[in-house]
Parts: sequence; structure tokens; C-alpha cells
Amino acid sequence: MAFLTSISRRNLAFMGMCLAMFIYGANFVVSRHAVLNGLSPHDLLALRFLVAGLLLLPVFGLTGWNDCAGIGWRRGVLLACMSGFPMSYLMLTGLTMAPAAHGASISPGTVTLIGIVGGVVLFGTRLTAQLAFGVAMVLAGLAGLALAGAKPSAALPNMVWGDLCFLAVGLLWGFYPLMLAKWGIDGLKATAVVSVLSMLYLPVYALFFFRGLDVAPWWNIVLHGLNQGVLNVVVGLWIWAWAAKVLGVATAGRFPPLIPVTGTVLGMPVLGEWPGSVQLAGIALIVIGLFIAAWKPAEKPLPPG
Repeated sequence: MAFLTSISRRNLAFMGMCLAMFIYGANFVVSRHAVLNGLSPHDLLALRFLVAGLLLLPVFGLTGWNDCAGIGWRRGVLLACMSGFPMSYLMLTGLTMAPAAHGASISPGTVTLIGIVGGVVLFGTRLTAQLAFGVAMVLAGLAGLALAGAKPSAALPNMVWGDLCFLAVGLLWGFYPLMLAKWGIDGLKATAVVSVLSMLYLPVYALFFFRGLDVAPWWNIVLHGLNQGVLNVVVGLWIWAWAAKVLGVATAGRFPPLIPVTGTVLGMPVLGEWPGSVQLAGIALIVIGLFIAAWKPAEKPLPPG
């Protein structure tokens, strides 16, 4: 019975990680659409942490205010930097200067590298030839997706700066699951800490960046509030943290390459970003590389006794 429970738990974690990757891949497209249609990165940040922070404030309060929900203020601030306001600001700022496909490629590629290197350094994960080959294919596919959209354009004069923002996002984001695993922090508690601490940005937004409630149709504001605060923080971050704990850091680090696939595919009908042959080849390399890196032969059962 315990064996069956373990299998079902891992399968559920696998499906949860796939859902989280879809949410994050779609967010690059949805957020890019938002900043191209009236909403600023500051508007999206305020919506993100107003919604998520209010929803998770009871969780934060019940687990203790004195020591940052029981994890300590130093750890709480570090987690908030990795997956809260600083990371989100860099991502949304990058989307004002570079295409969504760039963000959906560069950030997850960096996350994958950090996850693998961190797994080897912090947890003694064995770097096999199969894993190295699969990761090499994934990175080649990511490079293909990034390079395919790197043509100079008068409409995107600051594309390099946008790409650097996405690189910084990957560096911050990649350490989040590693630190959760190293410190043994529950996913829901970590999500509550990130969301509540990031609410400190709201007074800054109200004083310097609030432009009124008529910057976009009300339904658009509600839609992006749900996407930013509920899907990307409460649901996505929570599921990712829980699934990473169940699957292990090394296995969890192989899922982010699904983000550029989702971002590229959704970018076609939503943003009109139709991939060329190089992008399609990059997607194929990512899918094949992910399969190779994640594939494990079935383990033989231990003999009884």
C-alpha cells in the first residue's frame, strides 16, 4: 500500500509540475500582451502582490509574525527576492523591451542550469552522461529559440537589456526550489512569505506609479489580477514548491524547458509571434532533450526479507 501511495504521489507531483510550467509559460505571453495594451509593469506588480498577499495573509499570520512564519526573517527576505518583487519586476520590465519568446527561453534555460548544478553541489546528485546529453540538447534548443528572435528591430531598440533582465530572472528563480529543499520549507508557507513580504511594494506603487483605474477596461484589470496573483503566485508557486519537494531538486530542474515550448506556442495566436524553422527546431530539441534527461529505467524491486 505504501508503494502504491508513493507512486501516486509522484505521478501527482509530475502532473502538478507540468501545470506549473504551463502557467509560467503562458504568463510570459499574457504579461507581454498586457504591457503592450495599456498596463505597465508597475500595474501588474501591484495586481500580482495585492491579490496574492491578501489571499495568503491568513496563512502568514497563523504561522507566526515574530519570526516570519517560522522560517526566520533572513530566509524570508531571501525567498522574497528569489521569487517575489525583485524577480517579478525584472521579468515584467524585460517584457517591455524584448519579445515574450526571449523571456520564455532565457529564464527557464538559466533555471535548468542552476537546478542541475545546485543539485550536484548541494545534494550530491550524480551527473550522468545521459543527463548531460539531455541537458545539452535542451540548452541547444533554448539557444535556437533565443537566437531566432534576435533580429535587430527599430521597434525593440533595448532588446539586449530585456534579455539581461530575463537572465537575472533565471538566476534568482533558479535558487528558489534549491533553498526550499535545503531548508526544508513547506511550499504553501514559502508562497505566503513571498507574497506578504512583496506587499511592501504597494505603498511605493500608490505614491509614485498609480495612474488611476481607467488605464485599462475593468475586465482586463480583473483578468490580469487573477493571472498574476492567483495563477502565478498562489497556484503556480505553491504547486512548483510542493512538486519539487516530492520529485527532488534534480528532477524538478528538468521541467522549466517546457516553459519556452508553452510560451512559443501560445505566442503565435495571442501575439502573432509565429516561429520560423529555427524556432521549431529549438522546440523539438527541448522536448527530446527533456525526455532524455528525465528518462529513468524502471527500478527492480528489492528481494523480500
